[in-house]
Amino acid sequence: MTARGYWQAFESVKNSIKKILAGKNPGEIIEIDHKTWYQELFAPSVAVGLSKLADLIGYRTHQVYIRSSMHTPLNSEAVRDAMPILFELLKNESDGAVRAILGHFFFVYIHPYMDGNGSVGRFLMNSMLVTGGYNWITILVEKRSEYMDTLEKASVNGDVSDFADFITSLI
Repeated sequence: MTARGYWQAFESVKNSIKKILAGKNPGEIIEIDHKTWYQELFAPSVAVGLSKLADLIGYRTHQVYIRSSMHTPLNSEAVRDAMPILFELLKNESDGAVRAILGHFFFVYIHPYMDGNGSVGRFLMNSMLVTGGYNWITILVEKRSEYMDTLEKASVNGDVSDFADFITSLI
């Protein structure tokens, strides 16, 4: 189910990238389409009854916590204020690498969904990279600890330098 959901979400991401490459504003497309990516990611779980479709509509309504993290994501009310600001920033940023790094970081910092934020954040990052002329990147298992450590440091200390350097090293 996980692989099927990831594939379905990836297909949706590719459609979003096509729209951006056809001249649409990246921030506008991501603002609209990221919800579909999220729904596709968990659609197989809904199909077999493990999740409810209603749980995939809109942003989370409860507080979430990230296992093994000192960072506590925004409360559900703040999510509704922060997400439009994130997309406004993406709409106005011309550099694909900046959109990718800051878009990913702020998406997972806000943590708008109950689950799947990392996957959607990486889809967002790669959409911004590809539409900015960069290659799609993958966080290899061997690099996952470093990736998580740099995200943690950025979230807790408010300094995205190491995270930006890490992502840049993969481009």
